[in-house]
Amino acid sequence: NITSKDIADMWVHESFTTYSETLFTEYHWGKNAANEYNYGQRKNIGNKETIIGPYGVNKEGSGDMYDKGSNMLHSIRHSLNNDVLFREMLRDLNTTFYHQTVTTKQIEDYIINKLGFDYQPVFNQYLRTTQIPTLEYYFSEDKKQLNYRYTNCLQDFNLPIWITVNENSTQILPTTNWKKTDITNDVPMEELSKRYYFNIKKVAL
Repeated sequence: NITSKDIADMWVHESFTTYSETLFTEYHWGKNAANEYNYGQRKNIGNKETIIGPYGVNKEGSGDMYDKGSNMLHSIRHSLNNDVLFREMLRDLNTTFYHQTVTTKQIEDYIINKLGFDYQPVFNQYLRTTQIPTLEYYFSEDKKQLNYRYTNCLQDFNLPIWITVNENSTQILPTTNWKKTDITNDVPMEELSKRYYFNIKKVAL
């Protein structure tokens, strides 16, 4: 129901439409299948140009608006850890901007306000750069503390992460500085890449 004013912002059409494939997969085959499907879309991502193109010259951004855009939305959804609110946001976008032409800023501002978290650095990272962030981590010598940070990203990149251990979920808020939290080393860190669009690298102490 929503159209971009400038085709440089065509991700607004295509990212959400492509993400509907992940939601369709989840409805029929469950969350694990949806995570695998979304992860599989990454083979189509080139990261040679930014998703948002130049404005005012009738030029689209990168074709990554489809699959990379879908992965961005999947990452935001899992960082929120509230599917009810995420689905409400999707529906409200269509209600609020029904049959309107919009800008990226309008959509970003609406999502940030609706979800109650400043996702601007996340949008900037995925829509305006070709860098794929890396989550670096290591465990303390006693295996009881997780140390982590983001690299290869904008300085203020702030995508939250939820880590589940024995059915208990803990949120961590990585930045480009090392941080730590009390989580034991039985966390399947590599599995995070199925829910969040970043690379994962275990580093030495």
